[in-house]
Formats: sequence, structure tokens, C-alpha cells
Amino acid sequence: MDQRILGDLLDRNDDHVAALPSGAFDRHRDGQRPGVVSVCCSDSRVSQEGMFAVDEPGFLFTSGAIGNGVSALVDGERVLDGSVAYPLRHTHTEVLVVVGHTGCGAIGAALTAARTGEFPAEPGVRADVEALVPIVEAGLDDPAVTGRGGGGSDTQSDGGSDTQSDGASDRDDDARIRDRLVEYNVHEQVAFARESEETADATVYGFVYDLHGAYGDRDGAAYLVNADGERDPAALRDLVGDARGHHVATLL
Repeated sequence: MDQRILGDLLDRNDDHVAALPSGAFDRHRDGQRPGVVSVCCSDSRVSQEGMFAVDEPGFLFTSGAIGNGVSALVDGERVLDGSVAYPLRHTHTEVLVVVGHTGCGAIGAALTAARTGEFPAEPGVRADVEALVPIVEAGLDDPAVTGRGGGGSDTQSDGGSDTQSDGASDRDDDARIRDRLVEYNVHEQVAFARESEETADATVYGFVYDLHGAYGDRDGAAYLVNADGERDPAALRDLVGDARGHHVATLL
């Protein structure tokens, strides 16, 4: 039994309680109406509340999934995962945010599986990776992902300027392909979500959280890559405005 970790958890909870303003839950004790449901990859480096500086209850409905997947397999059919469908249908949430991240281990595992047929041994992990493999295989056929036939080597951010080599120049080709597949997967998850009945009245955004300098030079920045299916950086910059244009980028 690791009592050190237990003590750390309890101390951190004391800090949380102390930081809450008086009456923080007064409007939320009997229900919730979060403005956003967020689906991030299950990863200790990627804090959903942290990346959007959410420090109050009631704003962000969080769902974590390996590979930031928005679907679940029910009776042999892919449907919108319950953790996403629930807030959209039952708490009047109107925005869905799908967030991938650079260096994603789930995408890396799916890439290995696509290339070699080798999957993680754990049944639950394998099932999540298996769901990503068709997406990765489709991505590997896309010249924008592999870099074949032009494209796939520019990031477009910072008001429209282009930066070569997917950000950091010292990253190897596999890492760069994986990060392009991360963005490709975000697009695919957004597309699946938008086809679901539960999102008929919702706006769906796709982001990539950068902790490797793949999109720019700001660790922890979230880059908008998709807005209701729109992927063109110029259109996305128009959407967010000049002051937030540095949050728009693409590797594809």
C-alpha cells in the first residue's frame, strides 16, 4: 500500500478545498449545465481543466478516452460514447471539443499495429487501439500525412505565416508522422461526432494540444484544427479573430 501517494492525494484535495471560493457549488448542487463537453486522450500530461484554465465547477464536462475517441461499440455498432452523448442530450451542453495531443501513445500503438499486426496485450487497451487502426491506416494512405506528393510539412499559424518541418527539427520521421496522424484522428473523431444524432444542435471543435513544439514554440498551447468540419487555416483564423490567430495551425 502506497501511503505516500495517498497522503499526497489528500493534501492536494485540501488545497482544492481551500482554493474554492465561498458558494462555488451553490448554482450546481442540484444539477449541471456545462457549456462544453471535452474529450481528451487519457494521458497524465494532458489536463483538460488545466489547458483551458478551468478552476470553477459547472463549466467543463470532461471525458477521457484512449486516442480521444468519441465512439463506443454497442451491439456491434459504433455509436457516440455515453460520456459525450449524455451532456449533449441531458445537460443542454451545446459545444463538443475533441482534443488530441502530440506524442500520443495510443496513435503510436495503432501505428505499430497497422505496420506489424502487434497489439497491446491488455484486452481493454487492445480494443481501444483496434478502433484507431482503421483511422491510422486511412491516414497512411493520405499524402498529407506521409509527406508524399507534397504537403504535410508546413504548420500554418501565427496569422498565416508558414513554418517548415512540423515544428521541432530534431524530431524523427516516425514522430512527425505520428503527430500528423494525431491531427488526422482528430478530424476523423470530429466527423464521426458530427454524424451522430446527439450532436444535431451542437458545435464541434477539434484541437491538438502541443507538448513537443510540433505546431509552435509554446508548450501547452491548444491549436484549433477543425470547426464543424472546416479545416482551412485561413477560415479558422477568420473564425477566431486576429488576436487569437496564433491558436490556429495544421500539420496536414
